[in-house]
Amino acid sequence: MAILVTGGAGYIGSHTCIELLKAGEEIVVLDNFYNSKPAAVELISEISGKDFKFYHADMCDQEAVDDIFEENDIEAVIHFAGYKAVAESVREPLMYYRNNLTGTFCILEAMKKHGCKKIIFSSSATVYGIPEKVPVDETFPLSAINPYGNTKLIIEDMLRDVCNADKDFSAALLRYFNPIGAHESGKIGEDPNGIPNNLMPIIINVCTGKQEKLTVFGNDYPTPDGTCIRDYIHVVDLALGHLAALRSVREKKGAIPYNLGTGNGYSVLDIINTFERVNNIKIPYVIGDRRPGDAAECYSVPDKAARELGWKAERGLEQMCRDAWNFVQHNK
Repeated sequence: MAILVTGGAGYIGSHTCIELLKAGEEIVVLDNFYNSKPAAVELISEISGKDFKFYHADMCDQEAVDDIFEENDIEAVIHFAGYKAVAESVREPLMYYRNNLTGTFCILEAMKKHGCKKIIFSSSATVYGIPEKVPVDETFPLSAINPYGNTKLIIEDMLRDVCNADKDFSAALLRYFNPIGAHESGKIGEDPNGIPNNLMPIIINVCTGKQEKLTVFGNDYPTPDGTCIRDYIHVVDLALGHLAALRSVREKKGAIPYNLGTGNGYSVLDIINTFERVNNIKIPYVIGDRRPGDAAECYSVPDKAARELGWKAERGLEQMCRDAWNFVQHNK
């Protein structure tokens, strides 16, 4: 039996595919390359030393999704596919609702038709909105503040309803914090199509001369250095969290949320300073205005994942920054 990985050529998906293959799992990958590149498919095989089935298809195409289930014995789904840029979701909310919700609906319809009752969902810490206090655990109120986050929250609700209707259904709702870093080989890493939205790809663009400087959005927050604090996690640790969740959905029933983070908060300046130090490179930056809706602090309590999944993030901030730059050096 195989694991269907939607969005498996993307940043987190490709790293997870490698760890699945290394663990002896059979995988089937679906991706439409909206925010990924075909080369990632070959690199997953090259790094893992294993082959797998790949479908160039859109998750919103019900017929294409049904064909994948018809042609393969799918035991479980790891669902990464979806649009993910917060600012874009604010500009184009209907695009996000159509793609993220319709695509998930198509996946769930195919799962129901073919008796597949295990899913691991790529959720997000955005479902906590602007938390009233930190650190954040899974019992905190849920309240998204942008269309992207709202699609994650709606899909979580969909999966809770599916599990309530079918007591044999199992869903792990993995609430990521901020993945950065890259595979130690330097062959795969974060390589978004178009203009990057997240801090680390922007740092990379500045270091490679694609952007003149980095804008730090606000330095007057109630934090030690005045800049926003977030929980950054190495993408390989995050990938290994999906293996732990796969073991869990094979045993447990119901929709269960888990924070996947380190439990440590790092500021924007912490990231800049660490990146400069470990990679011996200077990052020019300026201080800009605050962005609307940015929380001063948001970092996790990852204890539930440690307790119930047997998973814990092992890689520190220096390795995250070192591996991110190593990927760039290997792909000049």
